[in-house]
Amino acid sequence: MRQATLSLLLLLALLLAACGQATPTPTATIQPTRAPRPTFTPITSGQSTQPTQAAQSPTTAPATTAAKTATAVATATPVPVTVTPSATPTIAPPPVKALRMKSPEYGMQIFPWWRPEVGSRDLQAIEAAGFGWAKVNFGWRDIEGAGKGVFDWSRTDQIVEMANNDGVDLVIRVDHQPAWAGGGYPTNGAPDNYKDLADFFTALATRYKGRIRAYEVWNEPNLSREWGGKLPDPGNYAKLLRLCYAAIKAADPNAMVISAGLSPTGSWTDTARPDDWYLESLYIAMGGSSDGYFDVLGAHGAGFASAPETDPATVAADKSLGGDRSMCFRRVEDLRAIMVKYGDTNKQIALLEFGWTSDPRPDSPYNWHAVSEETKADYFVRAYKYAKENWSPWIGLMSLIYISDPDWTEANEQYWWAITYPGYPQLKPRPAYTALKNMPK
Repeated sequence: MRQATLSLLLLLALLLAACGQATPTPTATIQPTRAPRPTFTPITSGQSTQPTQAAQSPTTAPATTAAKTATAVATATPVPVTVTPSATPTIAPPPVKALRMKSPEYGMQIFPWWRPEVGSRDLQAIEAAGFGWAKVNFGWRDIEGAGKGVFDWSRTDQIVEMANNDGVDLVIRVDHQPAWAGGGYPTNGAPDNYKDLADFFTALATRYKGRIRAYEVWNEPNLSREWGGKLPDPGNYAKLLRLCYAAIKAADPNAMVISAGLSPTGSWTDTARPDDWYLESLYIAMGGSSDGYFDVLGAHGAGFASAPETDPATVAADKSLGGDRSMCFRRVEDLRAIMVKYGDTNKQIALLEFGWTSDPRPDSPYNWHAVSEETKADYFVRAYKYAKENWSPWIGLMSLIYISDPDWTEANEQYWWAITYPGYPQLKPRPAYTALKNMPK
């Protein structure tokens, strides 16, 4: 009996030891990084600082300038990805559309990158509202981050396929360089070698020939935080734009190339340059002609504290409205005047970001120009109506911000610009989405 008991105890000990050895050690889950969210520049009412008259009316292309200290919009170092080569998509592309757009055409910005199920829902929400475009960010570092020539097309393939299936045109914003490209990484900035971005556009436009309708080359380069922490430099942006234009057109001659939307800031500092000064300087750097640089001029148009019909001169004369012509929806008319001055009357403008915020947070730099959700809805509808009646035929795409990312919270400034509330699976419309869906188009 005693021997049997000892044998039983020995057997139990061996079983327990074996179980302990078989228990796996938990491994950490590595999460991919996200490209930073797009933002408008916070502007405090009445803070504008204007340059001298000579600086406002440049006569020579700006020279490359030394780097300046700027507040960086930084992200964590990307986690290298193991890329499984995937075949070029074989789905038949949609019919080719003309570079000349209807006046206007209707778009919304969405964030489908990390959750395709959200992207599918939001593309359908765009279509259901009677809109025809989706603006999507393709972070360069999220596609070619593992090294030059090493691409991860897994997410872009899904996004493009969903949009094509839903009959929604894509305008793709490309910026946020990978670490290997330099450019002041992790601050968003043009690469050290401009050809690296052109090569990326070659790969992108080749893969999605006929399936992506438009490309925006960079974003808000008149801000140092979008230019590698350096002083904004229209002359060097012109060089970058020309290389990328040639690359895109060689791969997909029917793709629309849109210049970077400029931030509507009246500030003249080491970290920002006014959008009108920057645009005129860009034309000078291009030799007075945009041919070979862009098909459509990109612009941004926050409404700030004013109704969409408000004259920029009225805003400039009223510090409570911002005290600068840039701080209203109709700022776009000033940019159009520069296009006309340089003979670009036949080219259109794409308004790539515009909207109003409802930000109620007292400490937010956007609070001074917040409106109610109901006012936001009214202003959006009136903005499209005003543009159709007053800007035709030179206004093309008007892409508003945003259908909300499901991960946004009230702590995110983007949350207050959006026309929906965060959430999934149900779309949670704010008054603006419903009003835009019901407005005549």
